[in-house]
Amino acid sequence: MSVRPAWEVQEHDGATAWYNARLTFPDGAAVEVLAVVCEGRLSLEDVRSQPPLSLDDLAELADWIEGPLFEACGATPEFEEELSYPSSTGSGRRARPAWPRGAEGRRMVAEEYLAAQRSGYDPVLAVMCATGHSRRKSLRLIAGARDEGLLGPRHARR
Repeated sequence: MSVRPAWEVQEHDGATAWYNARLTFPDGAAVEVLAVVCEGRLSLEDVRSQPPLSLDDLAELADWIEGPLFEACGATPEFEEELSYPSSTGSGRRARPAWPRGAEGRRMVAEEYLAAQRSGYDPVLAVMCATGHSRRKSLRLIAGARDEGLLGPRHARR
């Protein structure tokens, strides 16, 4: 991995510096990162990769570049003790929380749906937020809860 300074802007109370980092893999894949250091904090502004990174690889990108970037930028990780990521060989990180499958999942969907309805919020949006799924997938989960009898019919029959 190579890290080199891109540019620096001097301000009256400090400086903001940008760094280019390039990570290449033996199979020819490459990841380019534009990182910024401001007030001792490091953040990523841009990430480009060829071929595109999967969500799992994007989640692990921080682990791959953290050490060399902090070393080159002179910043120290403030929250290193708080961050405890599972290993990539173990369960792996997920972009959304695990949601139970089957009857338990449908029961939880029904609970979220009904709680949002009672509170006057959009029930579909509540299920989307709880599960981390798209609107289409959330509607499928709600339909499964209806089919199981956990939710009433969509329209009242006259």
